[in-house]
Amino acid sequence: MSRFPSDQKPSTRAAQALGWVDPATGALVPPLHAAVQYERTTEGEPTAGRVYTRDQNPTYEPAEALLASLEGGRAALLFSSGMAAATTVFETLDVGDHVVAPEQMYWMLRRWLQDQAARERIALDLVPNGDMAALRAALRPGATKMVWAETPANPGGAITDLAAAASAAHEAGARLVVDNTLPTPVLCRPLEHGADLVMHSATKQLNGHSDVLAGALVTGREDDLWKRCRRERAFRGAVLGPFEGWLLLRGMRTLCLRVAVSARNAQRIAEACDGHPGVATLLYPGLPAHPGHEVAARQMDGGFGAVVSLRMKGGAEAALRMVRELRLFHNATSLGGVESLAEPRGLEEGDGSPVPDDLVRLSVGIEDAGDLIADVRRALDAVVPQGRDRTANS
Repeated sequence: MSRFPSDQKPSTRAAQALGWVDPATGALVPPLHAAVQYERTTEGEPTAGRVYTRDQNPTYEPAEALLASLEGGRAALLFSSGMAAATTVFETLDVGDHVVAPEQMYWMLRRWLQDQAARERIALDLVPNGDMAALRAALRPGATKMVWAETPANPGGAITDLAAAASAAHEAGARLVVDNTLPTPVLCRPLEHGADLVMHSATKQLNGHSDVLAGALVTGREDDLWKRCRRERAFRGAVLGPFEGWLLLRGMRTLCLRVAVSARNAQRIAEACDGHPGVATLLYPGLPAHPGHEVAARQMDGGFGAVVSLRMKGGAEAALRMVRELRLFHNATSLGGVESLAEPRGLEEGDGSPVPDDLVRLSVGIEDAGDLIADVRRALDAVVPQGRDRTANS
């Protein structure tokens, strides 16, 4: 139960979980409901409006309400993973519907979409990230039903103008769905820029502690598409366990603090490493030289995210060595936890990926910024010492 004023700042709403109070006990922490079944009356009616836990577990509701509030949406749905949330959106399409998506996006979702297109389940066009001319050219008015966007792109940092993408999609009769995993609603709220749905891999910064696998969708209006998403979740059983839902809410209560620190740390790391002779290109939208910086500054608020990517001089060999030389950054997949991670991302994605094999992705955590900067610069110096340059791909 929440009696929270609607005009409170996001950090207050998150910290207090919208002021939730258990009406039965007065507890300030929502309980975990493990029950699968719910009692009916002698007439067969549910006593509390619930029938089965697959899509009616009350443990999810405080987290869904908080996420919807932070995104400025009307409702949210939790899922068993980010992939479950994303694929549920596409499962609402009819056979043959046309989809436009970016070339660089979460690699497993891109491969799944390509597989769906190969099976003629959907028609698919992939366009360069942030290229509005290419996006408009790919749209098929009346046939395109969904446009997918991810900004900043993972891991290349390309920026998509959400307002322009929403306008183009709507003119063609399509919906715009935005993967908001990297910025979170702390830094960007796509619904405010015209998006129809927002998707999260809640495993990442929403949870923030690398111990929950979860996904989420948020809508600006409870329309026909949203009803189909809700129905698909129930049909597919793509829901969290109640303990994971409880943990996710606990993580979200510190979301604003964690995102602010990690984004600030990432900005400082990018500035400290920009121009290092071992780096061919530094990809971070918080740098003024980044081609998407102006758009990102307009649609993001309070920082540019926790992911910094480096394209290394010396190619894949240099990328591997740079990651091996790091001491504080753990070599591991994923992002968004309190701890910092590093990964030679192009090599991990393998053949068919648009991510170059010289790219190192840094997921920046909440450690001391000076310690992180020293670790990254020391690793870069071990590959190409300051004062000594090497040509790309040497």
